[in-house]
Amino acid sequence: MRPSRGCRGRGVVVGTVTLCLAAGWALQTPGGVSLVVPQPNINTTVSQNILLSVEYSCRGVATIEWKHVSSWGTTKIVEWKSGNYINISSVYKDRVTTFENGSIQLLNMGMRDAGYYFITVTEEYGTSTYGTIIVNVYEVIYEDLHFVAVLFAFLAAVSAILICFMWLCNKSLHLFQKKTPHKLTASTTEEIELETIEC
Repeated sequence: MRPSRGCRGRGVVVGTVTLCLAAGWALQTPGGVSLVVPQPNINTTVSQNILLSVEYSCRGVATIEWKHVSSWGTTKIVEWKSGNYINISSVYKDRVTTFENGSIQLLNMGMRDAGYYFITVTEEYGTSTYGTIIVNVYEVIYEDLHFVAVLFAFLAAVSAILICFMWLCNKSLHLFQKKTPHKLTASTTEEIELETIEC
């Protein structure tokens, strides 16, 4: 015997309603934490300040912890509870600023600050979520300054050669003028004499 179509349609409706109620109940129960990392890769240079930006949400009080992992090891940066204490590592004491949304700002970045930054957000009911930000720190290479210095040295050398060449030309001209004034005077007097004879 086959069930009628009306019974099958009611089963789908009852199943959908049950699923919706279960989802609503799950959302109302305490627990559940979410974390968004909008910029998972950050490039910076030495001596710059960076913002490790995140946004978390949870129903209860959350504990936020940041760690730095690099080739030099793992360092705990800061840990705090929203609205309560802030525990900053002595290595980062004067270099870190915390924000209510879970973000931190690191001041005066160095080469050793490159690496992975892990955030753990733990809700009071034990639910945790994790996020990672990769930070690359580059040294400022003064290639432009090097180029300008090389160009300046090249132009100085060329100008020194040109000055020497101009000095040699000037000396040659003076020597030529010292030798030729008598010839010029003689030729001009000959021309004057020729003009007077022709007249």
